[in-house]
Amino acid sequence: MPTSLSIPRPHRGCHGHHYLQPHRYPRSRCSVISPAKTPLRTALFFPGHGVQRIGMAGPWLEMFPKISNKVMSEVDSTLGFPLSQIISQGPNSELNKTENSQPAIMATSVLILRILEHEFGFNADTLVDVTLGHSLGEFTALVAGDYLDFGDALRLIRRRAEIMSQCTRKAFETTGDEYGMVALVCEPDHFPELLEAIHDFLGLAKPALKDDIDHGASVFQDVMIANINSNNQIVLSGSIARIRTLIVQLRQFGGHDPRAVKLKCESPFHNPIMAPAADYMRHALENINVRFPTHMQFVSNVSGLPISSREELKALLSRQCVETVRWWDSIRYLDQDYGVARWIGIGPGKVGRNLVGKEVGKIMVKGGGVWSICDPRELEDILGDLERSGTDA
Repeated sequence: MPTSLSIPRPHRGCHGHHYLQPHRYPRSRCSVISPAKTPLRTALFFPGHGVQRIGMAGPWLEMFPKISNKVMSEVDSTLGFPLSQIISQGPNSELNKTENSQPAIMATSVLILRILEHEFGFNADTLVDVTLGHSLGEFTALVAGDYLDFGDALRLIRRRAEIMSQCTRKAFETTGDEYGMVALVCEPDHFPELLEAIHDFLGLAKPALKDDIDHGASVFQDVMIANINSNNQIVLSGSIARIRTLIVQLRQFGGHDPRAVKLKCESPFHNPIMAPAADYMRHALENINVRFPTHMQFVSNVSGLPISSREELKALLSRQCVETVRWWDSIRYLDQDYGVARWIGIGPGKVGRNLVGKEVGKIMVKGGGVWSICDPRELEDILGDLERSGTDA
């Protein structure tokens, strides 16, 4: 775990940036978050698809108009169309399109991060040891960690999302099925057995076990465990009809009765159906500047571990399109092996904070905590907590 940051970068906090607006708060507010005297053991994390809603950037735009307008103008200029207008005004039918919702979530997350940097002296280089993101949030984490430029990341995820939408339409045209994602939730005590049963039904278990299943893997073709989010929640992606059939089999033959919730997304992410998106990422990442190493570690969704090279980063970002998001493994690793005590979530909604809190929020260590920075009206309390946790660590 990094304990210090030895390669300096220009400070992007309270002083010296060429487009800083005058502070609306006393100067003491500018350093609300200050480096602790001991290693912070701090993780910065970002949300993924599904947290989008019309007006999600509105409070930040109202309270910090100058920096907000600059960031949103950069977003619109980079993408070549007024995404900021869709974020602010919708309609939902436009915002919920994968090719719009994904860059919109990332843009809002980066907007909040930039406001923290320029208005409150939040310097991730010196305050954060490791960064990660849930699915789409990986790209925001890579921008925050200085692995990718914001513009490059925006273009990548916009084009990737367009290809994902094409993949979904092609799958529908081929089968006539509705595609999407369904979360399964059960009691933590039953979770290992539920996960094992799903692996068995999907044909991912040992060959000997497949023979014991009345319905072969072909019945569940293209159904995939897309996310393992916590100790009681997974997400399945693929044909909704086949997912429902799988749930019936789990209840009839597997002895499990998980609660099923259809998610607000129109595509089956982290599924082999998305292979063209993975191919695009492999080629696109060869043509942009990917920095490695940087000041902070980055934990991959695919491996659940920190990356060790630029080539590994590129490979895992490609594989993320078609492989399971191992979010639970990532959080457990950082909590148990890496010793992270402070968890700072940045972005719209509190889904990511809730998923982290399930693992680390019940037993708080001194100087630790889980925070979600998604509403500027909560900033004063959150930043005060962070300041106190830094001195108590």
